[in-house]
Amino acid sequence: MTPALLHQVIEEGRQQGLRFTALFEEERCVAIAGWRIVVNTSAIRKLYVDDLSTAAAERSRGHGATLLNALSERGRESGCHSIDLDSGVQRYAAHRFYLRERMNISAHHFSRHLD
Repeated sequence: MTPALLHQVIEEGRQQGLRFTALFEEERCVAIAGWRIVVNTSAIRKLYVDDLSTAAAERSRGHGATLLNALSERGRESGCHSIDLDSGVQRYAAHRFYLRERMNISAHHFSRHLD
């Protein structure tokens, strides 16, 4: 992703409620999550995690769990009924982490590429 595209996503996403929560060690960001509160007919109100990423050298040190716990608490405080995220089918290590963090595989996500 180019800096210009990232700026566009941040600006347009902000209008849709996109927020970021990051974990720092001293001055260095070690993990970050993009998230938003979503209201829809199936979940009523949920905290949706767009992205959860930990720096490669910082993985398996508890940073992802710390962020996920902080987002869960934010969701509770905001009246959400669940915290949801999508993960690519090829991301086996991420899936092990999410299952370890007591998340359930609760749906299949379908998509269609638009030209």
